[in-house]
Amino acid sequence: MPTQISESEQQQLIEKLDIFRIKGRDKRGRSILRIIAKFFPARIVSVDALRKYLEEKIFPALEKKPFAVLYVHTGVQRCENFPGISAVRSIYDAIPINVKRNLEAVYFLHPGLQARLFLATFGRFLFTGGVYGKLKYVSRLDYLWEHVRRSEIEVPEFVYDHDEDLEDRPMMDYGLESDHPRVYDAPAVDSPVSMYSMRCIS
Repeated sequence: MPTQISESEQQQLIEKLDIFRIKGRDKRGRSILRIIAKFFPARIVSVDALRKYLEEKIFPALEKKPFAVLYVHTGVQRCENFPGISAVRSIYDAIPINVKRNLEAVYFLHPGLQARLFLATFGRFLFTGGVYGKLKYVSRLDYLWEHVRRSEIEVPEFVYDHDEDLEDRPMMDYGLESDHPRVYDAPAVDSPVSMYSMRCIS
């Protein structure tokens, strides 16, 4: 359950954290909605507050011309930043039809193994109308710049740091080595502490 703060305060928090920003273009000239998922406080913000924020602040700016989404998955922990499957579906259903039509590509940066498995299992159920087919996994920033105009997009420093870690430890791409801080020097996998840590890895 989200922490009990008012809906208006939740919307102000979303704005302050700069989770959603429409800025820049990809190399096809489409506007970009950048989403920094690590910044989303799923334990505090309700689905209703998020939906209302998107309806008032984001969707109106995307109604008139094609756009792309840059979804930055870097550093996401399911237990902290993921609102739940039903919430994701509810938010998707609230997107106006003309906005859905204008969405032409989703660049999914740094998709962990669990995120790939989740979307392979639930993606077509959650995202109807061909949206799932517009998803493009992007494992490195260098690959992102092949699609997006680098000079027009602001990416947080921790994303660059994670990208460097992936270069040094490529098995993280396949879930064979964790980037989650609690797993380093962790107890045996069957202990409660490590099982909690593993559940939080996304």
